[in-house]
Amino acid sequence: MKEVIKTATKVSGYLKTLSHSKRLVLLCHMVECEVSVGELALRCGMREAAVSQQLMLLRKEGIVTGRREGKNVFYKLKNKEIEKIMVFLHREFCHLKGGR
Repeated sequence: MKEVIKTATKVSGYLKTLSHSKRLVLLCHMVECEVSVGELALRCGMREAAVSQQLMLLRKEGIVTGRREGKNVFYKLKNKEIEKIMVFLHREFCHLKGGR
């Protein structure tokens, strides 16, 4: 029972972080590949500073990881647990046009 409570606490933390619409959009763009901050800003119609702020929180929460290449930082989903959640959400919601 303690293990179930521990897991539920971990998952509820993930879901709380994922419940922010801008973070969710950023994560949907990371489902298929690693993406730079600049590219995420373009795709999401956000300023790079705003994207960086959200990514910093996602990194702190253990949801994404970043890698520096020159002046660019590329982000991707950090683990299989998050990847499975995001693949499901991406498949079910990210490609909707006009609803179901």
